[in-house]
Amino acid sequence: MNVLILANSIVGLFSFRKEVVGALVAEGYRVWIACPREEGEKSDYFRNLGCELVDTPVDRRGTNPFRDFGLFRQYRRLIRQVKPVAVLTYTIKPNVYGGVAARWAHVPQLANITGLGTAVENPGLLSKITVAMYRFGLKRAKTVFYQNTSIQTFCRKNKIGSCGVLLPGSGVNLEWHALQPYPPQESPVRFLFISRVMRDKGIEELLAAAEAVRKKYPQAEFHILGPCEDGYEARLREFCDRGVVIWHGSVPDVRPYMREAWCTVHPSYHEGMANVLLESAAAGRPVITTDVPGCWEAVDEGVSGLLCPAKDAGALADAVERFILMPYDEKVRMGLAGREKVQREFDRGIVVKAYLAALSEN
Repeated sequence: MNVLILANSIVGLFSFRKEVVGALVAEGYRVWIACPREEGEKSDYFRNLGCELVDTPVDRRGTNPFRDFGLFRQYRRLIRQVKPVAVLTYTIKPNVYGGVAARWAHVPQLANITGLGTAVENPGLLSKITVAMYRFGLKRAKTVFYQNTSIQTFCRKNKIGSCGVLLPGSGVNLEWHALQPYPPQESPVRFLFISRVMRDKGIEELLAAAEAVRKKYPQAEFHILGPCEDGYEARLREFCDRGVVIWHGSVPDVRPYMREAWCTVHPSYHEGMANVLLESAAAGRPVITTDVPGCWEAVDEGVSGLLCPAKDAGALADAVERFILMPYDEKVRMGLAGREKVQREFDRGIVVKAYLAALSEN
């Protein structure tokens, strides 16, 4: 039995869904993965599992309808070739164009809406177009997985998909992201930002808050992991040169940096479910994040982390200062509470079971 997975990145598939793929292989499915070609250890991982990788370019941000029609044709041709018992789709273009292709071929689709994005969350023409695309693409989807309750409510209100299942985001691998000893009290207070460096992830607020906090607490350090987008590299290097932040760029493994951090800061404007918060909590690190869907679900306010309004650098700086002034033992307890929360609510095994259950209903 063949299963076809449509995605826009092998990196995302490896980071957040490799357990689902592994479970499919263990159940006897032959897994085909269609995504842009990215050679390296992540692609090798799936090949070593026995998966077939098909180079399928996806223009993730483009709005050219002719190019997108070409993607639909590729998906349609691939479905005819593979003859899968189900098509699993992730992110908007695979969801929409893969959904239409699966419907035309009378193949069940299991779609995963990882986030609504600014196109949907900001009212306007683009939002209406995006909603219409989602509604058309997922019209006959067998199952639509929602990553948080806000997405679920929005999709039901706008009649996107008819059979929905709420997941705990992508879940977190609790073995890979194991509980780490908390840094010693005498070490520098290190705050960690892990994300693409772009406006919607709250980089402006982080830079402003870091500058304000370091004036009062020069012993505090702000470390940034992730690639620059939206032309931020020059601005980020300026803050690095002034000693406000330390930028490490993209790293193959975030765990060594989490091990040294006292707290993860994620001032994002919107998320499906912020994996960095789940992974940080799994490591036993408190988190400071915004009170928006996809972030607040991962935090018990005042217990495992702190919440602040989005797009408010002053409130973020206040939350960081509040954390700095907490007793050391309270910081440790906050990290342990985060670990307990993700064990209880966000184990990736929950996601794996949901996919296997949906497939078994074919």
